[in-house]
Amino acid sequence: MIDQSLMSDMLSPFWVSIKLAGVTTICLLLFATPVAYWLAKPSRRQVVARLKVLLMGIIAMPLVLPPTVIGFYLLLLLSPSVGIGKWLSEHYISPLIFTFEGLVIGSIIYSLPFYIQPVYAQFLRIPQSVMEVAHLLEPSRFKRFLRVALPQARVGIVLGSLISFAHTIGEFGVVLMIGGSISDETKVVSIAIYEQVEALNYEAAHMMSGILIIMGVVMVALIASVSRLNQRS
Repeated sequence: MIDQSLMSDMLSPFWVSIKLAGVTTICLLLFATPVAYWLAKPSRRQVVARLKVLLMGIIAMPLVLPPTVIGFYLLLLLSPSVGIGKWLSEHYISPLIFTFEGLVIGSIIYSLPFYIQPVYAQFLRIPQSVMEVAHLLEPSRFKRFLRVALPQARVGIVLGSLISFAHTIGEFGVVLMIGGSISDETKVVSIAIYEQVEALNYEAAHMMSGILIIMGVVMVALIASVSRLNQRS
């Protein structure tokens, strides 16, 4: 039997992971959706078109780089001695490494391509004639984005949100590098499982892994359902 204190230690990482995945997904919804829309818009200027290609390549880097590489450079960037961390330290602002806020930044960067790609693809599917009519009826770019583009891309946005949420739940390398393993703060479930295995506490590792497997099956089923809906639309 697993005692009550160990059960509490097991539940806390799940809460941190779910909170991290939720905050990351909300941030991507707010900030990455307009970026995906801008990337999908046709560009008449060659410079802008090349800039978009370059930006798409940078966004896709987490797909090809090991998580520890991204986590390592984020650790350097956010550390008090260089980069953003040094600026924060000089202005008497608390450092971001080994904090939940730092985890959110790392998760946003690492999950960005998993959100951008389905949303970008959905924006590309909007017929140009629809946007041309919207341009005639609504002069405001912001209102066209809200009233026309977003409803047309809702399936891609839901799909990107589900994929990003599921991806963040399973993160290990990036969160370990910049967050460490602070209970109730930065210890996510993947790190907790690793620590239980290191301690040879296989019973707890089995339970936590089993819960993750069940969550993964549910998320995959939801993603498959939304993908099927997207193909029919």
